[in-house]
Amino acid sequence: MTRIAAVAPALPAHAYTQAQITAELAPLLSPGGDRRAVLERMHGASGIATRHTALPLERYRDLGSFRESNDLFIQCATDLAERALREALDSVGLEPPDVDFVMFTSVTGISAPSVDALLVQRLGLRSDVKRLPSFGLGCVGGAAGLARVHDYLVGHPGEVGVLLSVELCSLTLQRGDESVANFVATGLFGDGAAAVVLVGDDRPEPGARIVDTRSSFYPDTTDVIGWNVGGTGFEIVLTAGVADVIAQHFPAETAAFLAEHGLAVSDVAAWVAHPGGPRILEAFEHALDLPRDRFALSWATLDRVGNLSSSAVLHVLADTLESGVSGSGLLFALGPGVSAEFVLLELS
Repeated sequence: MTRIAAVAPALPAHAYTQAQITAELAPLLSPGGDRRAVLERMHGASGIATRHTALPLERYRDLGSFRESNDLFIQCATDLAERALREALDSVGLEPPDVDFVMFTSVTGISAPSVDALLVQRLGLRSDVKRLPSFGLGCVGGAAGLARVHDYLVGHPGEVGVLLSVELCSLTLQRGDESVANFVATGLFGDGAAAVVLVGDDRPEPGARIVDTRSSFYPDTTDVIGWNVGGTGFEIVLTAGVADVIAQHFPAETAAFLAEHGLAVSDVAAWVAHPGGPRILEAFEHALDLPRDRFALSWATLDRVGNLSSSAVLHVLADTLESGVSGSGLLFALGPGVSAEFVLLELS
């Protein structure tokens, strides 16, 4: 089993109330004002009090081409990733040269060289560090990233692996798009990052253990959530079908995975659920027949920073570890596909 030695969430400096964000975006999304009441209602129902943005809020009025937005992504994402990784390593007494493997995940910007490559010289990572950048996992990327770094460390038990997640959802803004999906997305997604340091079994650093992982891909769901990539960048695909996928698959999927380890739903001490939005969290509660308070940390993350795509579940993980809860924990998230990732934890 590998161990999670440290989790360091990171947020941009610019923070705003949901009402401030709605007021600023409304004329950009609905220039004629015909559907602003719909926009305001959807933003108000998001369950979010505040969100962080990569840029000052007024800067989005003049945000230009996809190229400009993506250039800003590269700059801001690299800065945020550096801050998160330095904090995570410092918290366990490690230095950048100690890192053997880096996985980077994001779905809100693209670059080649990738952000993890840009950090090698800036941070002082070794020139022989192994890297795996990932694009396209979306909200499942945080959970999938933990699982893939775990897979690597099982085969390299004396090494240190790092997961870096950065999502700057605000930079995907589609002005003049009055679709329901865009209204929901602009009221739901926030900007943030997280770095997770994991160590193999032969390392001395303590931490929560990853016991096992499980990946699932649900057929005939590719049009449920994702991006359409066009001349203006990333256009959101977001439907109500995500909750239907959870209802159909999660009860049996979760029970089967836990049963492989002699556990039942009632044995799980900590539920580390991706805070995808109110409907998603409610769907998890109903599917698993659990009360709302079992997902209290996910609801709190949603309220405090919004849905940070792949970074969100890692923020919930950080809060879970800080809470001091012990016993079995189950971390999970969904993303485009629709795909799901489960990570079984042993917390102490």
